[in-house]
Amino acid sequence: MPQPKHRKIAVMGYRSVGKSSLTIQFVEGQFVDSYDPTIENTFNKMINVNGQDFSLQLVDTAGQDEYSIFPQSHTMDIHGYVLVYSVTSTKSFEVVKALHDKMLDMVGKSQVPTVLVGNKKDLHMERVIQPEEGKKLADIIGAAFMESSAKENETAVEVFKRIILEMEKADGNAPPVDKKCAVM
Repeated sequence: MPQPKHRKIAVMGYRSVGKSSLTIQFVEGQFVDSYDPTIENTFNKMINVNGQDFSLQLVDTAGQDEYSIFPQSHTMDIHGYVLVYSVTSTKSFEVVKALHDKMLDMVGKSQVPTVLVGNKKDLHMERVIQPEEGKKLADIIGAAFMESSAKENETAVEVFKRIILEMEKADGNAPPVDKKCAVM
């Protein structure tokens, strides 16, 4: 039986965008509606992706803004980042851009496994950030992109599976992709 791979993931973003809701939805399968600002929580969860077991340590960080200092602890031993914004908040979208830049400065790399998540997609009437905008930013920062609704338990699991795949790809363990043969 192969040993599970240990992976540490930081979940970051502006205040009240749903970082904890997404994390708890993934770990415990329930939606927490009450909003208590998170200081910082760590959750552990085992998950199997493509036949490999992963022991995940999820660092649910305190909400940040563009002026927050990027904590050194959020770069040490972190294998991947889930950057969350709310599709109902332009501010949270801007903060995610600033966070990504700071993260790269701290890590000292041009690329880090990242999934950009537009959360609260169930709030159709309040939406101000369109999926295309999120996708465009993800392309610019080299991140995978998803929209989710922690409330409707849509994609919470997929978000974390996706970051695992991004980390595996960065480690050179990408699952084989069907290669199409082209005759020139």
